[in-house]
Amino acid sequence: VELSCIIKSTVTPDPRIEWKKIRDGETSYVFFGNKMQGDFVTRAEILSRTSLVIKNTTRMDTATYRCEVAAPLDTKTIDEINIQLTVQ
Repeated sequence: VELSCIIKSTVTPDPRIEWKKIRDGETSYVFFGNKMQGDFVTRAEILSRTSLVIKNTTRMDTATYRCEVAAPLDTKTIDEINIQLTVQ
């Protein structure tokens, strides 16, 4: 599964990008500090700096995934997008 977080334009040379998983009211890091976290270390990767690819998805991956971008030099310094993933 590929979840895309598209950054249209930014003047910040290296914006901070984080991915979080929200399930049953609990939030956990998927990608933080430029590296995968938890069980995603062995089965996920970042493509093109922003897209999250999760391999071998299961129903346990069903959740809302939030991509957060922090670009301190831009007029809009932080933005986010939520993507609902449902694994049948």
